[in-house]
Amino acid sequence: MRKLVYLLTLVCFSGAIMQGQTAENDTTNQNPYYGDFNKFRFGGYGEMAASYLDYGPNRITPTGSAKEKRGTISIPRFIVAFDYKFAKNWILGAEIEFEYGGTGVAREMEWYSENGEYETEIEKGGEVALEQFHITRLIKPWFNVSVGHLILPVGLTNAYHEPVNFFGVYRPEGETTIMPSTWHENGISFFGQVGKLEYTAMLIAGLDPLGFSRESWVASGKQGMFEVDCFTSPAVALRLNYRPFESLRAGISYYYNRTAKNASKPSKLSGLQADVTIFTADVQYKGKNLIFRGNAVYGNLSDSYLLNRRIVQMSSSSGYARTTVAKNACSYAGEIGYNILSFFPAAPPAKKVYPFFRYEYYNTMEGVADGITADKRFQVDAYTAGVDYYPLPNLVIKADYTHRKIGKGAFNDENMISAGVAYIGWFLSK
Repeated sequence: MRKLVYLLTLVCFSGAIMQGQTAENDTTNQNPYYGDFNKFRFGGYGEMAASYLDYGPNRITPTGSAKEKRGTISIPRFIVAFDYKFAKNWILGAEIEFEYGGTGVAREMEWYSENGEYETEIEKGGEVALEQFHITRLIKPWFNVSVGHLILPVGLTNAYHEPVNFFGVYRPEGETTIMPSTWHENGISFFGQVGKLEYTAMLIAGLDPLGFSRESWVASGKQGMFEVDCFTSPAVALRLNYRPFESLRAGISYYYNRTAKNASKPSKLSGLQADVTIFTADVQYKGKNLIFRGNAVYGNLSDSYLLNRRIVQMSSSSGYARTTVAKNACSYAGEIGYNILSFFPAAPPAKKVYPFFRYEYYNTMEGVADGITADKRFQVDAYTAGVDYYPLPNLVIKADYTHRKIGKGAFNDENMISAGVAYIGWFLSK
């Protein structure tokens, strides 16, 4: 816990030492409702990735993941975005996400099933999801309202999830393991800017605790199994950003939800509260050539011991993981990259090449209730080194190598080499 407190302090204040470079315009971090379009705009972003791995997909063995050489290739996401102004101060925003090729029929192996057994089920091969759909009323710079399906700005990756906002082929592992990513829910949002402070306050649909699991903590508790989300116990999400100057942004966020009343089978959790509380802190420095990002997440789940006893009593046909969920989960990370083309004055200014390094620690079972054993196979130190090449400002070609130490070296290491391409942009604006 002391290590996490130190890291949160570092994340909040480390940017103060990085004042020596001139900032460049970062349009991806601007609020989309203030875009420079008159009536409508159409665009989106997408990612393609391929990887070579030296480990099997099942880590739940006495030695961890077995040594197995394999390759993967996928389209993690393709996003179509559309904004429309009914009037100057009334704006419709929408995004549709095609994840892993959309929907279909695929055979999927449930590697992390109870007792390490293998189960084969017929499931959809991908997902088509409404990632955003909201109506916004712009009132004052310091107070505006959005209603609909909204992105939760909890953590660094959720708040800035587009592929140009992180180094490497895949999104950082820590936050995306213990929280939903991209996290979007139905609700209402109030946001604005006062001087150098930006805030967001949201009341949104909460989580289903019957979906919590040992391998992804509360990330697998996002509602969506049914056509209608339970809103009996809404969640609160808050974010505050501070921008002392253009190239530096520091932020904190908070999430709270009393989840028991949102369970798809609430009778199974009578007498429990299962409160989920998440605190995050992050910082980004984006200068002319140097980019640094750091973030930390700490989460707490109340009634975890009693919740576990109820979860394991669920039917095996319920679709839930039915595994032990921890009381606490945490993640912290830092990444740094530098545009080496800046050393060559003849290089085109639009092109950039960023060698980078990222370190992440995350553990979905950082703390457990009495009577529950923490599984060290979910304690991960991940080291990623690679290069991001921007032939154009909104197009990036990526390659990286990731090495993971599992359980502080108690289990087999995992290695992965990846390459990918991603883009983001508005194709039409009028």
